[in-house]
Amino acid sequence: MRLMQNTERDAREIYRERLTPSLWMLVTIALAGPMVSLVFTPISSNAALFIGAAVSLVLVVLSIVLSPTVRVAGTVLRVGRAHIDARWLGEPEDFTGEDARNRRTRDIARDGWNFLRGGADGVVVVPVTDPDDPMNSWTISTRTPDRLAAAIRAARVAAADAPA
Repeated sequence: MRLMQNTERDAREIYRERLTPSLWMLVTIALAGPMVSLVFTPISSNAALFIGAAVSLVLVVLSIVLSPTVRVAGTVLRVGRAHIDARWLGEPEDFTGEDARNRRTRDIARDGWNFLRGGADGVVVVPVTDPDDPMNSWTISTRTPDRLAAAIRAARVAAADAPA
């Protein structure tokens, strides 16, 4: 019997957030159903009602299920499909209110990677310390910037303590 050693880094999830559309965006998406039902009204009003409701339901569910996630698991920050090891991250800064709005607009890092979503008022900006990375920072929309920044700090500590 051969014993195998676990060589993967600890990948416990420290932080997870699904950036679902805001309530107003979900209402807007759901309004596609009544528009579709108008197309089918000449054929059958019952069928039009059913098809319109089904279209609204499917579109709202898909917009929630397919929403991107922000995750910190082990020593890796994952935002949507992008990911970076925490050892290449500097000290994160979290912003809310007017400061966050400025970071998303006039003060946005033009030489950085930006993941901005409506409905998420907070922003976390994380410097990238990898000299080979063309991006100097990541700007990430989040509803809980203080929690995301704390999770990134914990991942940085874990990455510093992990064997190379």
